[in-house]
Amino acid sequence: MTPLVKQLSKYAAYHRDQRNVATHMVGIPLIVLAAAILLSRAQWPVAGLAVTPAVIVWLFSAAFYLWLDLGFGAAMAIFYGLAVWLGFAVAAMPLKIWLAAGLGAFIAGWVIQFIGHHYEGRKPAFLDDLASLAIGPLFIVAEAAFALGLRRETYREIESAVGAA
Repeated sequence: MTPLVKQLSKYAAYHRDQRNVATHMVGIPLIVLAAAILLSRAQWPVAGLAVTPAVIVWLFSAAFYLWLDLGFGAAMAIFYGLAVWLGFAVAAMPLKIWLAAGLGAFIAGWVIQFIGHHYEGRKPAFLDDLASLAIGPLFIVAEAAFALGLRRETYREIESAVGAA
């Protein structure tokens, strides 16, 4: 079993109810965007570019996801890159707007997540394994790819490891 399949299988075991998966498709992007917004306010000029904590997290995250899988890693780098780009734009807004947008998206994202876990009848994966906080965004990208008919063999491996819903 590849590291990708192992990580996604562990996460998928907590997400068998399709209503829970659907809430994650909304909640996780909100949380990722919130993190990008909140981590984009502090900036340091490096070689004429504004480097933020969000950019640093993006780079380390991209390296991790690319290590797991080149295809999904590239998709994750784009997903996080878009969040960082939007986060940077919101961070340039007045303090009240930046804070309201960042905290609002963060709280809304987690509320939506917990609603999904109510349907699931199971606690969130991160309560047993903090690494799942990094796997959640990868899970929704993988679920989107599977819904489009991509990476069918990876999907079959995960389903085989987890069992039918």
